[in-house]
Amino acid sequence: MVVEVVSPGHDNITRDRTRKRREYARAGIAVYVLIDDYDAGGTVTVLSAPDPGSAVYRDEVRASYGTGATIPSGPAKGFTIGADITGSGGAG
Repeated sequence: MVVEVVSPGHDNITRDRTRKRREYARAGIAVYVLIDDYDAGGTVTVLSAPDPGSAVYRDEVRASYGTGATIPSGPAKGFTIGADITGSGGAG
């Protein structure tokens, strides 16, 4: 599992949301979590079920800050990233 806190700046956001997503799916990383202050006031995106051949994740769960996003598989299965981690709103 890879957890990424999205960095400010257009190039960094594009890198974290797009390029790394494809690279991690291509590498078969089972779970990719984005904690993103700059998306709609703060979101947690949990990507799973990578398809390395097409470099995409087949499953995606998005949750606004203040709600919970649960890890679906792997050693952290069942762990919820909620308001205790993200707070109720983002910095952006």
